[in-house]
Amino acid sequence: MKARRIAPWIQKHAVGKTGRILVFTGARQTGKTTLTRQIFPDYHYLSIEDPVSRAQYERLNAEQWKTLYPRAILDEVQKAPSLVESIQSVYDQWEEPRYILLGSSQLLLLEKVRESLAGRCTIVELFPLTVPELRTDGWHDTVRDSVFQQCLLHPDKLPDFLPSFVLDPDMARKQCVWDFYLRYGGYPALTDAELDDEKRVQWLRDYVRTYLERDIRDLTTFRDLEPFVKLQIYLAQQTGLTINASTMAVQLGVSVKTVQRYIRYFELSYQALILPAWSRNMNKRLTKAPKLHYLDNGVLQAVLQKHGGTTGAEFESVVVAELYKQIRTLCIDAKLYHVRTHDGAEIDVLLELPFGYFAFEIKMSEKVRTIDAKHFKMLDDMLDKPFLHGFVLSNDRDTEQFADNITALNAAYFLG
Repeated sequence: MKARRIAPWIQKHAVGKTGRILVFTGARQTGKTTLTRQIFPDYHYLSIEDPVSRAQYERLNAEQWKTLYPRAILDEVQKAPSLVESIQSVYDQWEEPRYILLGSSQLLLLEKVRESLAGRCTIVELFPLTVPELRTDGWHDTVRDSVFQQCLLHPDKLPDFLPSFVLDPDMARKQCVWDFYLRYGGYPALTDAELDDEKRVQWLRDYVRTYLERDIRDLTTFRDLEPFVKLQIYLAQQTGLTINASTMAVQLGVSVKTVQRYIRYFELSYQALILPAWSRNMNKRLTKAPKLHYLDNGVLQAVLQKHGGTTGAEFESVVVAELYKQIRTLCIDAKLYHVRTHDGAEIDVLLELPFGYFAFEIKMSEKVRTIDAKHFKMLDDMLDKPFLHGFVLSNDRDTEQFADNITALNAAYFLG
C-alpha cells in the first residue's frame, strides 16, 4: 500500500468536533476503503453493497446504531440513501458516535449528504495516486512534497531550483515513477509488483468496462449506452482541448443538452476535469469555452485502446491532472483556470491563490525555447491579483530562467 499525502490531515481532522462525520467520495478503485480502514482500525467496517446486509442495517433505529456501531465505516453508502438519515439522527442526539461514509458516486452520495448532513460533515475527495505518492514504498513512508507543492506551501519564497534535473539526487527514481505514471496512470492496484505490463493494461480495460456498467448506471438510467460510449471516446481524443457542446452534438448525433449532461457525468464520476476559462478582465477579448482533461492517463489509454505513446495534448492533460491532484492533497485554497484570447494567445493553466497567480505553459518538447514563455507577458496587465511566477514545464532536463519570475523546468523534476 502506498502512503497518502492527505492521511495526516484526515487523522487530525477526524478527532475534532467537525470530524464526527467524514464523507469520502472519489472514483472507484482510488483506495477509499483501504485508506479509511488503515487510518481507523478501531471502527466497524460495514459493506452496504451486499443487499442482504444492507436490508439489516436499514432496519436499525438511531438508538441501535449508537449502541451497536458507535464508530463505523459505511462503504458504498449511496446504495442505501436512507442510512444517511439514520446517521444524521445519531449525530443530532449524541456527541460520541463518529462515522465514515464512503461512496463512488459523487452525484448520488452528495445529493443525499446535502439534504441530510449539511453543516454536519466534512467531505474528503480521494483521487488516484500522485507522483510523490507513487514514489513511496509503503504506508508508513513519508510522502515528500514535490517542488510544485513546496511552491504552493511557500509562494512568497520559492525553493532554489536545480540548474538541471540531472543534478537531482532522486532523478533516477523520479524519472522511473514518471514513466510508469505516463503509461499506466495512478490507480493504486496497478502498483502491485506482481502485475506485468499485460495485466496492467487488462486491468485498465476492465476498469473502463466496469465504469460503464456500474458507475454510469448508478448515475442515471440509460436505455442505450452507445451514445455515452461514443462521447467517452470522443472526449478521450479531445483531451487537453477546449470543448464545444454544439460541435459535439453534431458529431455524435445527439442533442446539445444530452452532451452537456454526459460531460457533467464524466466530471461527477471523477473521470474528467473541466478547466473553466478565466474571464474576469472585461477589457480583454477572452474565450469562455472550458477545457476538458482526462484525470488519469492510464484510463485514457484504455478508452482509446492504446498502449504507449503520448500526444502533446495527452501530455498536457497528464501534467494538468497532476497539478490538480497535488493541490487537492494539500487541502489548500486554490483554483485552476485556462486563459485563451480570441486571437489565439493561450496560457495552459492559471492557478489562483488568495494573494496572486501562478501560470503554467506545458510543452512535450525535449528542448524549451524563449518563445515558449511569450504568452506570460499578456498576464501583466490582465490579472486582478499579482502575477507571482510563470513556469514552462517540459521534458527538457535543463532549467532555464527566462525572467526573474519565469522559469522552465523538467516536468518530472517539478512534479516528482
